[in-house]
Amino acid sequence: MERGGTVYIITNFTHTTLYTRVTSDIVFRMKEHKEKEYPKSFSAKYNMDKLVYFCSYIR
Repeated sequence: MERGGTVYIITNFTHTTLYTRVTSDIVFRMKEHKEKEYPKSFSAKYNMDKLVYFCSYIR
C-alpha cells in the first residue's frame, strides 16, 4: 500500500495571503477550497483558492 501526502500552498486573487497545508488528496482538497466547503475557515475568509505550489511525497 502506498502512503504519502502533498504539501501545497494557495493564495488569493491579489496574492496578499499565503496558506500552507498537507493533504492526502490534493484534487479533492482544492475542490473544497474553490467551493468554500467550510465557510468560516481561514482560506474561505480570505478567498484563497489559487494553487501556487504543490509537491507530492510517496512513502
